[in-house]
Amino acid sequence: MTVDTLAVEAPSDDVDTPSEAALADTTPTEAPTAAVEDADVEESAPAPKKAPAKKAAAKKAKTIELTLTITGTADGEWHAELKQGSTYLARGVAVAAAAVSRAAKELHEDLSTPLDEIIEEARSQQAAKVAALEAELEAARQALADLA
Repeated sequence: MTVDTLAVEAPSDDVDTPSEAALADTTPTEAPTAAVEDADVEESAPAPKKAPAKKAAAKKAKTIELTLTITGTADGEWHAELKQGSTYLARGVAVAAAAVSRAAKELHEDLSTPLDEIIEEARSQQAAKVAALEAELEAARQALADLA
């Protein structure tokens, strides 16, 4: 940057430009009151940059992530647990197979179809077990009748 210098004048008590303290108190949006009158200055001091305007953040719905785990056995025992992040909200809650089926139907068909197939298979196994136990009970009754 090239600047032509002027002769230094003696300081005077008459002030027609703001003091440094007054300039420090101005906000970046105010224009300085002192103007550069020297036409020989090739580059002027850069104007203070305004802070970029903050964009209003789009309102985003807060996402809540919960994990519901339902486990079942071939004996028809179903349990549920509910987890938020790494914290368990409920653990080992016994639920009926019919309630699991109804809940899956309420949520979505893609959930209810495979779940109903699993429940139906467990129902078939339980029916076979009941039939076997009934046959064993009938055999035990017959043996008891033979002893009488």
